[in-house]
Amino acid sequence: MSIGTETGTAPQTADELVEKGRADAASSREEPSDRVARLQTTRGILRSVGGSAAARLIVMPISAVLGLMVTRLIIDNYGEGAYAQYILLVGVAAMIPFADLGLSAAIMNATAAARDPRSDAHLRGVLISCIRILACCATVLVLTAVAIYALGLWDAILGDGLTLESGALAATLCVVALGVNLLISFGQRILIALGLNTLVVLLSGLQTPLVLLVLWVTISTGSGGGYLAVASYAATLMISAVGLLLAARRINPTLAAAARAAVNPRERGERVFDVAWPMLIQMVAVPLATASDRLVLSHLGTLSQLTEYSLAAQMFTPLLVVVATAGMSLWPVFARARSAGTASPLSPQLMSWGFAGMGLIASLVMWSLSGALSQLASGGQISVGWPVLLAFTVFIMVDAAKHPFGMYLTDAAGLRFQAYFALALLPVNLGLTLVLTPVLGAPGPLVGTIVGVVSCQLIPNILLVHRRMKRAVLDGVVTASKGIR
Repeated sequence: MSIGTETGTAPQTADELVEKGRADAASSREEPSDRVARLQTTRGILRSVGGSAAARLIVMPISAVLGLMVTRLIIDNYGEGAYAQYILLVGVAAMIPFADLGLSAAIMNATAAARDPRSDAHLRGVLISCIRILACCATVLVLTAVAIYALGLWDAILGDGLTLESGALAATLCVVALGVNLLISFGQRILIALGLNTLVVLLSGLQTPLVLLVLWVTISTGSGGGYLAVASYAATLMISAVGLLLAARRINPTLAAAARAAVNPRERGERVFDVAWPMLIQMVAVPLATASDRLVLSHLGTLSQLTEYSLAAQMFTPLLVVVATAGMSLWPVFARARSAGTASPLSPQLMSWGFAGMGLIASLVMWSLSGALSQLASGGQISVGWPVLLAFTVFIMVDAAKHPFGMYLTDAAGLRFQAYFALALLPVNLGLTLVLTPVLGAPGPLVGTIVGVVSCQLIPNILLVHRRMKRAVLDGVVTASKGIR
């Protein structure tokens, strides 16, 4: 259909058509994508949060069952030694969860704030800087693995768990794969920032099925089991590659252009460490604070208290994972609103109440199932008392309530604020745990953690968010042009 005939108006001149095309192009660049726009509606936010939580709830039990199948097949076909080596090498990745130096925060903020990620210059600059830094980190990790292998130090580092002749080479290949994955895994962060957290969760669910497939092929072909752990890292690497390709298509051509520019020293990137270092501190400090609970309980408590705590933690930890997954979907919501100078349709206070309520419901369900789960897991040898169940329920609620406020404070200043209090959380949590464990037993570490999280994370974040929102109202900061670069 020719232009002008649809509405019955006279045909436009060539100059008018060109000018209209330029205006339309400019308008399309300024308008956010449909998905990002949906994240600025109440319904869209709830769908994103609920979808992320539901995806995690689907993935977790499937991964758990398939994980048990992997364990059984390895032990039955290759023996306990192969399983010990597999578990040891798979656990190496958990030893360096901070390998990306917190750069994911810079990438997510830049992607979520971009009015059009396909042409945003700031996002391109951030990606240039991050790709360069991640390439350096990956290179160091790979060269370190190769050097350790060449010097024959893997046995000294990992101990007797490397029971097979293939252990040293398998460890090297695992760390090499981990290094390569470090370089490309940021694609998933881009997807999360674009409101595709549910897709990222579902992609992560492919990891265990891929390992099981490789294991089946290995057993069917009569191959050895010394390199099974490498399959786990290779599966993660494959998922990251898929995530990177999907992200590249979503923001095409920004990512490809940034990758090309990253190898050109004349191309300048953007500042990224202003948000990366405080994110890095949180990635290290918060897990350390909570991980000390079992250690203290092992020294100051009894064996029965340690086993009771550990069994309860196995039941409730999946709820923490679901809460964290749902909370991550709020990052682009608040980052986008902050960049545009507008308020989110759902305030962090309201979202906090909702998260806490859902945490309470989920915890009560788990409480009701605790007896049956204890019987299933320990054959009735370990029972979890109501004080531990109550403490875990309160902890789940507190942890859930803090996520919306933490996601609201993901700019440079907000992340610095959280980082300082995360450092304070370490001595507070450890000190309270040392004092309360001899008195309360198994609930002691949990009470210490609850007090630490409330005093060093929840309350400070609430106060800062309240001050920011009050200041925004008083200053009348409601302008759509703030996000235009």
